[in-house]
Amino acid sequence: MYEQYWQLSEKPFDGGSCDRFYYPGQSHQAALLKLRYAVENHRGGALLSGPAGSGKTLAARMLRSVLGENFSPWVHLVFPQMSTSELLAYLADELCGTVADDGHSCDGPERSVRRMERFLAENCRRGQHAVVIIDEAHLIHSPHTLEAIRLLLNFEFDGRAAMTLLLCAQPAILPILQRTPQLEERLAVKCLLRAFSPQETAEYIEHRLRVSGAKRMLFEPEAVNTIHVLANGIARRINRLCDLALLIGFAEQQQTISAELVEAVHQELVSVVPE
Repeated sequence: MYEQYWQLSEKPFDGGSCDRFYYPGQSHQAALLKLRYAVENHRGGALLSGPAGSGKTLAARMLRSVLGENFSPWVHLVFPQMSTSELLAYLADELCGTVADDGHSCDGPERSVRRMERFLAENCRRGQHAVVIIDEAHLIHSPHTLEAIRLLLNFEFDGRAAMTLLLCAQPAILPILQRTPQLEERLAVKCLLRAFSPQETAEYIEHRLRVSGAKRMLFEPEAVNTIHVLANGIARRINRLCDLALLIGFAEQQQTISAELVEAVHQELVSVVPE
């Protein structure tokens, strides 16, 4: 809608997790390095935690892009609020690439476990290492499901983990893991994504603009500072503020985005409260 006005090839702050827009912030790069170590060294479990909107899903996508072809299959569960049987059946179906033989994918945990065990053993014989990501893992509160997840880490082949299980979660998972020490101690690597610093926020905005074809910086320095404060350095909030600011700036035929415009956008469009 506003791309032509700002001389952009595409919207720079869309909500999607496109690899081209990945900004290598300090904590994101550190997390990526640790997770790559865990997967490439066939560690059984890992944790990637961070506030909502901090870029966990994009970091997981970047992890996949830097791993070799022998790390397969790659399973990404984005809705973990299932019963234990349903979760195990889902993972078995996704790993094996097929639904259970009789068409029923939720026969019981023991059948799902057997299917996964057979598949992972054969997968390892082929020189492959599976990666399973459970997104929004902080939503899992059932002790039975948490115990089942722990038991999945027992799958081994030739003395090494047959797959790496990555839990992606908000920090709310930390007290859950404290109450489940038998799972927590099986996580070989733990990574925490933090909010961007003021400098990282500025570099993040500039990076996304550059990827979108911008020939100049569209946000005034004070506007960038205001965005950082209002968004608390969280990528998703930065995206929302910047996108709306570009829209309103286009509507008002502005040449650059000022701090006053950002504050007005935040007050009128972002922090709307009922009267």
